[in-house]
Amino acid sequence: MTRVKSGPNRRRRHQRLIAHNSGYRGTYSKLFKRANEAFLHAQWYAYNDRRNRKRDLRRLWIARINAAARLNGTTYSRLIAGMRKHQIIINRKMLADLAVHDSKAFAAVVQTALA
Repeated sequence: MTRVKSGPNRRRRHQRLIAHNSGYRGTYSKLFKRANEAFLHAQWYAYNDRRNRKRDLRRLWIARINAAARLNGTTYSRLIAGMRKHQIIINRKMLADLAVHDSKAFAAVVQTALA
């Protein structure tokens, strides 16, 4: 077998990674080893935060529904229980949107759930 040296390919790979980290501080945008560590951490955080965002949005929707429910004289848990009992199927995202943008429609849902 002939000997294969990785000089140009290695340099190209290193430069591509360093260019990706161009906005990072200090050696994280200059030295390959530090840049690679920073890149791997960034990718790990991005992966996890895509899942955490779903959690955070659900918490936000529940907080909005609870606030609007209390304005209509009930609580979040009583509203959800009433909706299940009366088989009103609206997901929390849409319910929160109703609470923020169409308070009359939300009040009608609350009245139906509590009837």
